[in-house]
Amino acid sequence: MAEKLKLELVTPYKKVLSEEVDEITASGSLGEFGVLPGHAPFLTSLKIGELSYKIGGTVHHLAVNWGYFEVEDDKVTVLVETAERADEIDLQRARAALGRAEEALKRLTPEDKDFRKYEAALERALIRVQVAGKTGR
Repeated sequence: MAEKLKLELVTPYKKVLSEEVDEITASGSLGEFGVLPGHAPFLTSLKIGELSYKIGGTVHHLAVNWGYFEVEDDKVTVLVETAERADEIDLQRARAALGRAEEALKRLTPEDKDFRKYEAALERALIRVQVAGKTGR
């Protein structure tokens, strides 16, 4: 059994990270899950949420936006629409997006065509604010 996992995280725009890690936690479509070295192969979809990984005693946090997570032979491949490290998130901008989404949802009903769009925007903004708060600001 390997002692580390090889983590590759990619968006359509760039490779966000390529690291040897001790463990990974992510938000799957069916709930939060963790992966350690020696994990059985699997493929799952990710929802808007937090992805964290541990190297030594340090935990790193990212906000991710929908995608896929695959484990095979101690290699983890994560393909997501967007990914932001906690220290890269502009907290003021994330809070402003949160406010805009909340205001829009107050004016809409679930039957409105834009309701789901603003609901997803609210979810993204909440995750970004949550993850940004883990940088020790």
